[in-house]
Amino acid sequence: MSDLYFGTDLFSEFDRLQRQMANLFGTFPSSLRASRFGMFPPVNIGATDDSIEIVAFAPGINAAELDVSIDKGLLTISGERKPAPPDTGEDTRAYAQERFTGAFRRVIELPENADPDKVQARYENGCLSIAIGKRESSKPRAITVQ
Repeated sequence: MSDLYFGTDLFSEFDRLQRQMANLFGTFPSSLRASRFGMFPPVNIGATDDSIEIVAFAPGINAAELDVSIDKGLLTISGERKPAPPDTGEDTRAYAQERFTGAFRRVIELPENADPDKVQARYENGCLSIAIGKRESSKPRAITVQ
C-alpha cells in the first residue's frame, strides 16, 4: 500500500466520521470570528457601517435547492450538492474524490446588532451573497456638542 493511497483513504475516513458525528449530534454554530477548517460551504464574513456581509462558496448547487434562514440570532445555510456525472467511461475507478457531495448545513452565530428583517440573498457563479442589515440603534452616529 502506497503512502498516497493510505493518506487519501485516512483523510476520507476522517471526513466521513466527522460528517456522521455532525449528523448524530447536530451542527454547532460557528461564531463570526472563528470556524473550523473543512466546513461546507466555506464562508467569508465582513461588515460595513450598515450591514453584515457573508459570502458562502457553494459551486455546483442549484439556487432553488439552497435554504437560508435566520432564527434566534443564528443564520443557517443548508442544501444538498449532488454528485457530478462522471466524464469518463464506467470502467474508470476513482482513487481520490475531493469534491464534497451530499447534504450540508452551516450555522453562523450573528452579532446582536443584526436585524433579521433586513436580509438580502443572491446566488451567482457559485457564490451565495447574504447581506444582513444592522439595527438602527447600533449604527454609529455623530452627536452635536453644544
